[in-house]
Amino acid sequence: MGISALTPPTRADDVVETLLEFPDNRLLIDLCGEYDRNLAQIEHQMGVHILRRGNRLAVIGDKGTREQAAAVLRALYARLEAGRAINAGDVEGAVRMGVPMPDIPRGSEQIEMFGAGQMEIRTRKKPIEPRTEAQKAYVANLFSHELGFGIGPAGTGKTYLAVAVGVTMFISGMVEKIILSRPAVEAGERLGFLPGDMKEKVDPYMQPLYDALNDFLPAKQVQKLLEEKRIEIAPLAFMRGRTLSNAFVVLDEAQNATTMQMKMFLTRLGEGSRMVITGDRTQVDLPRGVSSGLQDAERILKDVKGVTFNYFTAKDVVRHPLVGRIIEAYDRDEAQG
Repeated sequence: MGISALTPPTRADDVVETLLEFPDNRLLIDLCGEYDRNLAQIEHQMGVHILRRGNRLAVIGDKGTREQAAAVLRALYARLEAGRAINAGDVEGAVRMGVPMPDIPRGSEQIEMFGAGQMEIRTRKKPIEPRTEAQKAYVANLFSHELGFGIGPAGTGKTYLAVAVGVTMFISGMVEKIILSRPAVEAGERLGFLPGDMKEKVDPYMQPLYDALNDFLPAKQVQKLLEEKRIEIAPLAFMRGRTLSNAFVVLDEAQNATTMQMKMFLTRLGEGSRMVITGDRTQVDLPRGVSSGLQDAERILKDVKGVTFNYFTAKDVVRHPLVGRIIEAYDRDEAQG
């Protein structure tokens, strides 16, 4: 059975209530959360009041916010109906979405759409759910375009989601290998000479990519695939002269690629491959006077057919909520300066 929504006659133009009826009382208990903490979280983040009346929830507030809160409750209930649990992060993600997105191209049987347009990417270790509208649009574009850019501040899931999509395509046989790369540029520090062989020298720069892979695949499988060269993690400089065919290719920290490096990398794209470029324009670590290849690529490729650009803001940060506020504070300071 579905959820019924009953809106009583309007008492005032600015304050009304919407009644939502939930047929399964056990799922309603899970929807509310222990001591109604899920409802309290929605109330706090959306500025509404939610009252429980038997198997109904009354959402009280102005029309726009009320309807958004009702959509959040419906989406979370649909998640429960699909057999998925709810935690604080899921509630926050639903609040960020507000209302369901249009249909998203799946591109693979490893993508599942459920409840009110919610998306889930299946990997070998855990399912991944985009938690903002920008993230959902980004994932959709990675499946529907051969070349995509994800641009925005740290913590918005640009690289994490790109690697998740790459693993998904690899598992489902859409690509034969995964290639992850980033420029070996120090972030404002001088680390000096690093001992060891070439792998030991570059691995510290590549660690975020290893971390993402290990989140989606068992460690032994990652190691085996690395040994078989079906997964490659290498500095950008190692891409010169290659043609990357039947591969899912990610260039991370692309703001630290020079214009020539970016052109070199983009022209490596071969048959049957997908390429994702991620970066943050505010964290360029190139020497003074050297232009960022990411900024030049935005300008040069903005009207090229088959290339998609997705942008993120502090509102898409999915790390600690304080990270988003820190980014917003720096953005305000930069705008004032």
